[in-house]
Order: sequence, then C-alpha cells, then structure tokens
Amino acid sequence: MIFGYARVSTPDQQLHLQTDALQAYGCTTLVQEKISSMKERPQLQQLIAGLRKGDTLVVWKLDRLGRSLKDVVTLVTGFQEQGIHFVSLQDHLDTTTAQGRLMFNLFASLAEFERDLIRERTQAGLTAARARGRQGGRPKGLSKEALSKAQAAKTLFLQQDKTVQEIGQLLREGRATIYRYLAHLGVKTGPVSTR
Repeated sequence: MIFGYARVSTPDQQLHLQTDALQAYGCTTLVQEKISSMKERPQLQQLIAGLRKGDTLVVWKLDRLGRSLKDVVTLVTGFQEQGIHFVSLQDHLDTTTAQGRLMFNLFASLAEFERDLIRERTQAGLTAARARGRQGGRPKGLSKEALSKAQAAKTLFLQQDKTVQEIGQLLREGRATIYRYLAHLGVKTGPVSTR
C-alpha cells in the first residue's frame, strides 16, 4: 500500500497543497495532522506503527516528516531495515530506486558529519576554556543565600537549644539540607537521629 502523510504546524493552515500532490502520486491512504513538529505527532506515530514490509510512505517534503535531518535519517533508516519504501516528492527522494537510496545515504552522511563537527567544536571549546583556567560543570559551594542560611543554621545549632528539625522549620529548609549546610561549614553533628 502507498500511504501519504501531510502535516501543517497550526490549525489555521491548510493541507490542500500537500494532499493534492499525495493523491496525484497515487497514495491509497492519507493521514493528515495539524500540529507542530516540536510536539508529539500521534497520527504519524500510529501510521508508522501500521506500516509493513513492501509499503511506501510518501510525504510532500522532508520537513513534514521530522524535526531535523537527524530525525528524518533515523526514521528512514528504520524504514529501510523493515523493507518499507520512502518517497519525498519535493526533494525528489525515492528509496525504491538506486538513485534515491544513494541520495538518502548522502543525507545520512551529511547528518553524521554535522554531528561530528558539533562534537569537535564542543571539545575544542572545552579545551580552550580549560587552558584559560575555567572548569565546566556545576559551580561548587553554596550560593550567597544558601551560605547565609548555613551560617544561621550553624549559629542556632551551636546554641544547642533547638533540634535540626526545628532549625529547618525556622529556615524553611529540610533536615537533610540543614545537615548539608552544617557539614559544609565543618560543624560536627554526631548521630543524625537527634540533631
């Protein structure tokens, strides 16, 4: 069977251009969706789940199928593994032909090349930052507000007239946070059960 998939991003857009082209191609079943590619597309997911070996999925343009080239490559690679054909009308991509498969493999190679470039740039940026003494990741230590609360927790704890639970209630923090604050300031709390 030949399935057509048409999608627009908003409910006020029309699907006529796509559906006319898909019907002219010979699609026996049309699935239509009015939803952004950034959201889950239930109609597309249901269509893909129902495709069988020998079926053909036709779209008007590649961007109707996936959010990015990587998404499209992943989907079409999955189709090829299952023996499902794929056609993109405006991109002149038809995996039922040798030329179409070659074109798709070029797209896949470009997507992989793009991922490698991003990875290399990221690594180069991290190396350059380290050379200037910067370290990535989450900053160590406490924020000014947390440090202020930690100092207050220490003062209250050392007065020995309040439990950690009571200190937490006063500072609007949980017991575990109060213990972390105290540990950060080097205060020995002893057994966790009482203070």
